[in-house]
Amino acid sequence: MKTNQSIHDFNPRAAGFRCGLEIHQQLYTEKKLFCRCPAGLYSNDYDAQVLRHMRPTLSELGEYDGTALMEFKTKKEIIYRLNKKSVCTYEMDDTPPFPINQKAVDIAIEIALLLNCAIVGELHVSRKQYLDGSIPAGFQRTAIVGVNGWIPYKDRKINIIQLAIEEDACREVSDVGHLRVYATDRLAMPLIEVVTAPDMLDPQESYEVGVQLGRLLRATSKVRRGIGSVRQDVNVSVTGGTRVEIKGVPRLPLIPDLVHWEACRQYSLLGMREEMKERGIKQDNLESERFDITGQLSHPAIARLSDDSFKVSAILLKGLSGLLVHKIGFDRTFADDVAGRVRVIACLQHRPVMLHSDDTSVSGFSQRDLELLSSITGRGKDDLVVVVWGPMIDVETALNEIEIRFKEAADGIPNETRQVLSTGETDFERILPGPNRMYPDTDSPPIVISSDRVAAIRKKLPELPWDREKRYKEMGIPHHLSWMLAISPRAILFDKLTSNNGVAPKLTAVVLIELIKHFNRLGGNPDSISDSDLEALFLLYQKGAFSREGFRLLIEGRAHEKDADWMRIADKIGIRKVDNKEIKDAIERMVVSLNDNGTVDDDLKNKVAMGLVMKDFRGCVPGVDLAQMVSEFFSGSDTPV
Repeated sequence: MKTNQSIHDFNPRAAGFRCGLEIHQQLYTEKKLFCRCPAGLYSNDYDAQVLRHMRPTLSELGEYDGTALMEFKTKKEIIYRLNKKSVCTYEMDDTPPFPINQKAVDIAIEIALLLNCAIVGELHVSRKQYLDGSIPAGFQRTAIVGVNGWIPYKDRKINIIQLAIEEDACREVSDVGHLRVYATDRLAMPLIEVVTAPDMLDPQESYEVGVQLGRLLRATSKVRRGIGSVRQDVNVSVTGGTRVEIKGVPRLPLIPDLVHWEACRQYSLLGMREEMKERGIKQDNLESERFDITGQLSHPAIARLSDDSFKVSAILLKGLSGLLVHKIGFDRTFADDVAGRVRVIACLQHRPVMLHSDDTSVSGFSQRDLELLSSITGRGKDDLVVVVWGPMIDVETALNEIEIRFKEAADGIPNETRQVLSTGETDFERILPGPNRMYPDTDSPPIVISSDRVAAIRKKLPELPWDREKRYKEMGIPHHLSWMLAISPRAILFDKLTSNNGVAPKLTAVVLIELIKHFNRLGGNPDSISDSDLEALFLLYQKGAFSREGFRLLIEGRAHEKDADWMRIADKIGIRKVDNKEIKDAIERMVVSLNDNGTVDDDLKNKVAMGLVMKDFRGCVPGVDLAQMVSEFFSGSDTPV
């Protein structure tokens, strides 16, 4: 990207944009995946803490995974907070795994079939290394369930590479310096990972495919909902680059801006690679030199944080002047990219993470400091100097990472995992894992998935949400209702009510979707109204116990009368069966009262009477019927004078 070019002018498609998704969704089971602890029992309370240091292990081929080595360089201490109600010795890797949760496997098979995947004949559990501390064992147990699937999208198919079942990681509490704290309540909860091919061609498609996959998962009614129950990893690349993973996108609407920005960043880095080539700089000829400059600079950020245990160092990078201010989108530069890496790996948390000679802003070096740096390092006009400070061991790590990052820049775009920033941008998180992180789990024997088991699950597959939605629209249900109903747990009840009891589809959809949402907003517990409760409510309506308007009144009453009987609520709010004579008598009394009062104009008596009648008979009789009876009364010859 040119220095004066806006990110909004950048065209991802023209740059060869490609995107794939990894959807992680917790499954709705009572127990965790490899033990018998309860799933979904979250709490900030804890009964004990465990301290661990993570170390990389060799793969089956005698090699280390790059991500594991990077995490080891951070020298993190990991604290686990244990609640005895939701964790056992399995989670701490002190006992072998229990047999895998078969209910979770069945749900995974069901979803894989809905994704048109071929189901594996045997489930083989593998270990996937995680040295960030999110899993105490240092690895996650995972197993592929289905492969080579697809979902429809527009006029083509989005390919599904695989669906795996795996255990969730810990919930991060804090991460400051070299100390990271986790809660273990979420640890080992069963989830699935759906991996698509890089078939999305622009940022909007990435979002829309994510929505489609999410709707399919929710339509099963067998996945958890709420914050933390679903996370998206987004893989992005452009022509000439390589795959970069944006980790843990919490909400689908964030995806378009994030992947647009990331594609722009990658395209800009490719441009910087070309500039380095023009300067003759390659990975193997990059020249650098390091200097201890402790106590020699006057910059306030250094002076404020320095003490006897701190070291200030500079690294001279030959021929790299101007590259740290290379634009990579919005107000971010390559310096932000390098600083993000230093912050994560060297654990230098205080801002600014580093200072450099390319920065000519008021927050950069003073002229005195620049002259001093040039004198100490021998900086020429084409050279760059970067300064970092902090504990000695962290400063050495930071200098190493700065040099490594420039060498990677000479090669293009490094394979890495990036985290989401609140600004809609991304920042370094870790090196992208390679194949050496996976190896067989010797504690878990293969599990045969029989054809009979798959066939039995296939017979009970739910209707696909887009097929449901189309059918509901054909029944005359508005788009916004058919969209929500297609993935609602009440969809089966809707079909039952509209087929067996002959209730109007639109009215049924309004009650099951909009009025239940209204009930929730009033503070009602959605689990307190069961399908059988709603069936009973519709049966009363069919028997003429109340009008259409009565649905809202009764459901509002249920929000305030926990677990109350519908008829008891009806009695309390005045809903009852009435006949025409009772209504006509009431109208006549109201008109007589209005005439006696003498303060209402004759041409308004009709409307006033209608309001009074509606107040008395609301929910008992349809409003249109009441309006007609009032109108007939006033047009009749027996109207009281």
